[in-house]
Amino acid sequence: MTPHGRTGDRPVTLVDEHARAWHPGAARARFRDGLAGPTAGVAAGHTQANLISVPADWAYDMLLFCQRNPKPCPVLDVTDAGSATTVLADGADLRTDLPRYRVWRDGELVEEPTDVRAYWRDDLVSFLLGCSFTFEWALAAAGVPIRHVEQGRNVPMYVTDRQCRPAGRLSGPMVVSMRPVPPEHLSTAIRESSLLPAVHGGPVYCGDPAGLGIADLGRPDFGDPVTAAPDDIPVFWACGVTPQAAVTASRPPFAITHAPGHMFLTDARDEQYRVTDAA
Repeated sequence: MTPHGRTGDRPVTLVDEHARAWHPGAARARFRDGLAGPTAGVAAGHTQANLISVPADWAYDMLLFCQRNPKPCPVLDVTDAGSATTVLADGADLRTDLPRYRVWRDGELVEEPTDVRAYWRDDLVSFLLGCSFTFEWALAAAGVPIRHVEQGRNVPMYVTDRQCRPAGRLSGPMVVSMRPVPPEHLSTAIRESSLLPAVHGGPVYCGDPAGLGIADLGRPDFGDPVTAAPDDIPVFWACGVTPQAAVTASRPPFAITHAPGHMFLTDARDEQYRVTDAA
């Protein structure tokens, strides 16, 4: 792995120019056949999810960690031990249907394959967590520019100095994703994302990145730097890569996760997770 969580010279653009119009089942089939790339902008209108699979004897710790830290870890589904299926996507296989995975041993990243059948274990419990790519469609529909999509890049993600609430053997810092937002669109971005709490909800911080312990926006820990317009405000949302930071900090013996930005495409529609706008 190269510094800051980026992965060598692997392409980071949208996986296909027509990917916005794909049905999620078609997207999963393409990933199963080996297509790899970040999923921002893929299967418009369908919910994307983070993945972390841990041994069953760590599953309660992970569930408790998610319950105690719902902003970065909003749970959409939890599988039975050994199961590679989910109610979120008919006929999907969690071992093959993501564009890229990460395999961890004792808290160390050891491989980033496009298929994890060779690593799968019968005791693995998988957690599917809401992803902020989901609310990007609400932002775009409301006129908020999405800079990383415009620039064909993976969203930048940063490890912060904010510690999550520990749970059993799991602890670690919160990870955030960042989107530069023009000042005139800031209130809209906050409102629209807040209506989708199951996919991280509203931002956790806006403004000077030093307030989160981030030294340089140009050097994200995961994903890719994006170019902001001169007046853009950095806006930070809790990120589902947070469990990977907990894996690094807490060193469970084994885990499988998605590669940052390479999400699981569910059959669920975004509007299923939108709460009523009380205003």
